[in-house]
Amino acid sequence: MLLYSLLGVSIVLVLVCLGLIFINNNKHAAALKSKILQLQETQQQLSILRSEVAEMRTGMLSIGKRLVAVEQKNKELAQLQDAQKYDDPDAKIYSRAVKMVELGADIEEIIRECELPRAEAELLMSLHHQKGAN
Repeated sequence: MLLYSLLGVSIVLVLVCLGLIFINNNKHAAALKSKILQLQETQQQLSILRSEVAEMRTGMLSIGKRLVAVEQKNKELAQLQDAQKYDDPDAKIYSRAVKMVELGADIEEIIRECELPRAEAELLMSLHHQKGAN
């Protein structure tokens, strides 16, 4: 009889232990599922961010190419403008007059050397002084 009692108690203890193990495993399984879901969400977000970075990189490369083209065009236009400055005889006179104004020549000297009318010489002097004030 004692043997049956011990056997019964042992069976109850084994069942209780198995129950506790089952409950503990369920808690760990739920926590593990939650972690797996979080990891999957993080991987999806990472994938989206990688895609966005790739799009931005492509856009930046396109902008860079356009910027290089615009800079090249600007350089060409500046060269053309400089070339035209030397082709036009009137432009040479005005360039010389502006240079004289910058070097501090007086109005009479500019009129005499560049053969400019007084009004034009005064205008150049006035523009140079306004430019210097800014």
